[in-house]
Amino acid sequence: MEQEAPLVREVLPALTAELVRLLEEEGERDLAICAHDLRVVGACGCADDFCQSIVTGTHVQGTPYGPGFRNVPLLPDRGMLILDVLHGRIEYVEVLDRPEYRLPSPPDGAEGENPGP
Repeated sequence: MEQEAPLVREVLPALTAELVRLLEEEGERDLAICAHDLRVVGACGCADDFCQSIVTGTHVQGTPYGPGFRNVPLLPDRGMLILDVLHGRIEYVEVLDRPEYRLPSPPDGAEGENPGP
């Protein structure tokens, strides 16, 4: 039986709280509700020190999102938070210059692929 990906709110509760707050401030109530239930599918995988981005959907890296896609930039006090949203679902959370939101390393031997946007 395949284990479900962990919830972002369990791994990085402060990130979830910030996303929900910023989305509500932007009038994105539906996305704020979705942000509470995001799952960590993977880390970006770009290896840039300033990137703490998280894959939260099933979009295939390197393919265009197509119709139904929109980018939602948020206004945090520092760093950058930008969401890739497809048909009302948050597929990717771009997190830049926020080292406190780096995903914890998986246990030895459990490291998998890190798909990007």
